[in-house]
Amino acid sequence: MTNQEIASIFYEIARMLELKDENQFRIRSYEKAARNIETLTEPISEIVQQGQLNKIPGIGQSIGAKIEELLSTGKLKQYEELKSSVPQGLLEIANLPGLGQKRARILYQKLNIKNVKGLERACKQGKVQELPGFGMKIEENILAAIAMQKSIGKRLLLFQGLDIANRIVRELGKMKQIKKLEPAGSLRRRKETIGDIDILCTVDDPSKSSKLVMERFVKLPMVKTVIAKGETKSSVRVEDDVQVDLRVVDDNSFGAAMMYFTGSKDHNIAIRTRALKMGCTINEYGLFEVGNNKPVAGKTERELFEKLKLQYIPPELRECRGELESAEKEQLPVLVEQSDIKGDSHVHSTYSDGAGTIDEIADGAEKRGYEWIAVTDHSQSLKIANGLEPKRVIQKIEEIRKYNEQNKNVRVLCGTEVDIMSDGSLDYDDELLSRLDIVVAAIHSGFKQPKEILTKRIVRAMENKYVHIIAHPTGRHFGKREPYELDMTEIFRVALETGTALEINAHPVRLDLPDFYCQKAAEKGVQIAIGTDAHALWELEYMELGVSVARRGWLSKNNIWNSRSYSQLAKILGRKRGD
Repeated sequence: MTNQEIASIFYEIARMLELKDENQFRIRSYEKAARNIETLTEPISEIVQQGQLNKIPGIGQSIGAKIEELLSTGKLKQYEELKSSVPQGLLEIANLPGLGQKRARILYQKLNIKNVKGLERACKQGKVQELPGFGMKIEENILAAIAMQKSIGKRLLLFQGLDIANRIVRELGKMKQIKKLEPAGSLRRRKETIGDIDILCTVDDPSKSSKLVMERFVKLPMVKTVIAKGETKSSVRVEDDVQVDLRVVDDNSFGAAMMYFTGSKDHNIAIRTRALKMGCTINEYGLFEVGNNKPVAGKTERELFEKLKLQYIPPELRECRGELESAEKEQLPVLVEQSDIKGDSHVHSTYSDGAGTIDEIADGAEKRGYEWIAVTDHSQSLKIANGLEPKRVIQKIEEIRKYNEQNKNVRVLCGTEVDIMSDGSLDYDDELLSRLDIVVAAIHSGFKQPKEILTKRIVRAMENKYVHIIAHPTGRHFGKREPYELDMTEIFRVALETGTALEINAHPVRLDLPDFYCQKAAEKGVQIAIGTDAHALWELEYMELGVSVARRGWLSKNNIWNSRSYSQLAKILGRKRGD
């Protein structure tokens, strides 16, 4: 069994235990184990064979035995017993917005509702509103959530969520009554996909302005449905049935509210646990000493972290991946910023399937303040993307040479996104590759090959001295394709050995290399290159998504080629070629 399959089973066990109202500590232990297993860079089966299972955080004797049972038999007795005792449809019900495990349990106990279809039928019959703690409004919300699930069936891409949130913030920001206005939740943590959008604000006069802000919010042009409207909190649905919640909070509690509503859930639990050990409690209103109703901190997040004796933890790191332990020792990295970026390593032009000419791409780079930009069109085998025959590569080399002679503000690197073929060979010969400034290699076919073959293909490409970067390394494509299996330990080893960078492909449907692998890469000393994979000039703005992935991956500017000046980058590329 793969790491992901085992992690998925443990996540599901946690959800089923929650539906059965089991011990919270036990539930969290499965969640922690699942999270640590899915981010391993080597197969857990090999770790078991080496007798190193107890070295994985969150894997004690009990869970370790279950992992061994899964690996040896392909099954887990406890998992099968839970599945037989908990209707699987309840998991779907619990995942509906606004329900959760507790309400799903009540629906099952009181109305014997076992799946979403049965829930929809009961709501339409008016049975759910009669239950204690539900009511007509919740029944209506449930029906709306079911309809949304049918129409969407997936989470929102980060890029889409940012676009919606930014438009709402721009509109509400015009109100003079609003003092502070910021998105929170998974959007603020820059998760690659999000469920809904949370926005917090403060106002000049809560007694008068809160109502005005809510009136404006529910009447915004993008609002399709008003779910709930109150004086301090309202919920709406905008295009694509995305739910947006707006809360007005007290100015003195803004920091605490931002911390609480930013999450993640596990991070918040760890923060609350730390506060309790220090004789305090913490919630969305502030940090309180036990027995004292007056908060000792809460206006800003920084003062809260200071009171908790922690280095400030950026939102992107709040995933309970060791950030509290590092913050306590003041060992958090200085994360890369958008302002550190001096170039884009993966852009397509009209030579292949892009929409911008060399001049237009260079102009776009200059407007973004870049020193350099790499034009990396597809190679000849990718016919669907108008891949370049060798003679057209020569033509492009000559055009870029002339551009660089005449224009000194931005350096254009002539490159290619060369296909890694099924046997690991490259789509161009070394003689042609040697004439290029930068070579990005990528897999575009044979995704279903065994892990060993896929790994060998990438390794062979990295061992070529003309290959500088491996593009979208895991091949994932949201809504279309899951990541293919790779031996990431081997990938990291060879990348470091050969001086090859791994790409964060910043396109919204990829965001690949995933953040947890970025963190592992940095730990191994492997360098990262961020490429937008832009096929249109406006897509150069995807760089901000790539930076978000890098930040979630604990990367500083020193881990990233894009923070290098052109002269520094040229030396790095030359070293790989042996110049």
